[in-house]
Amino acid sequence: MSSGTHKSWVPRGLPHDAEASARVRDWLLEHKSGGLDASGLDLSDSDLSGGDFSESWFAETKFINAKLTDAELYRSDAAGADFTSADLTNTSLVRVNLDDAILRNAILDGANLVGASLYGVDAVGASLRGAALMGSSLIQVDFRGANLSNATVEENTFKVTVDQDTVFEGLHGTLFGPIKLVADDDELELGGSQLERWINERGGSVRVLAPRNRSASGPSTESPETNPTAEPPA
Repeated sequence: MSSGTHKSWVPRGLPHDAEASARVRDWLLEHKSGGLDASGLDLSDSDLSGGDFSESWFAETKFINAKLTDAELYRSDAAGADFTSADLTNTSLVRVNLDDAILRNAILDGANLVGASLYGVDAVGASLRGAALMGSSLIQVDFRGANLSNATVEENTFKVTVDQDTVFEGLHGTLFGPIKLVADDDELELGGSQLERWINERGGSVRVLAPRNRSASGPSTESPETNPTAEPPA
C-alpha cells in the first residue's frame, strides 16, 4: 500500500478502549506513512480492515475479536499480541514477529505469513485455510484443532503440536519436522518419512525434508526418522 492509502483510509470501527482509540486517531491525523505504535494497548473489538500498518509496534497489544481483514502488517512487531478470535482473513503478515502471540480461534484464511516468525504461539482452533506459510518459522506452535487445509509450506521449520482434530487436507509443499502428536493423554513424536506419510494419509501432499543442521565433522546426529518403530494413531 502507498502512503496515500494511509492518508485516505478510515477505520470501520475504533477500539472501545479510550487510550487505544485516541492513539489511532492521533496516528491518522499525523498523515504519515510510518507505523502505528500501539504496544500494550487494547484494540479489541475494533475494525481496522484494509489499513496499512506496515512496520508498526503491536507488542503485547490486544486484538481480541478485532477485524483486520485485508490489512497490511508488513515487518510489524506483534510479539506477545493477543489475536484471540480475531479475523485476519487475507491479511499480509509478511516478516511479522508473532513470537509468543495468541491466535486461539483466529481466522487467518488466505493470510500471507511468508517469512513470519511464530515461536511459542498458541494457535489452538485457528483457521489457516489457504494461508501462505513459505519460509515462516513454526516452532513450538500449538496447532491442536487448527485448520491448515490448502495452506502452502516451503522448507518450513514445522516443530508444532497437533492432535486428531488438526486438519491437513490440501496442505502442500516441503517442511522440516518433527511434530508432536497429542492423542488420548499421550504424546508421540513424528518425523521423517513417518511424518510425511501421516500427514499425506490425512489429505496433505507434503514432503518432509532431512534435517539441514549438518556440521563439518559429519552428518547430524538427529535422525530424519523419529521413533520409526512407533505406530502413530490412525
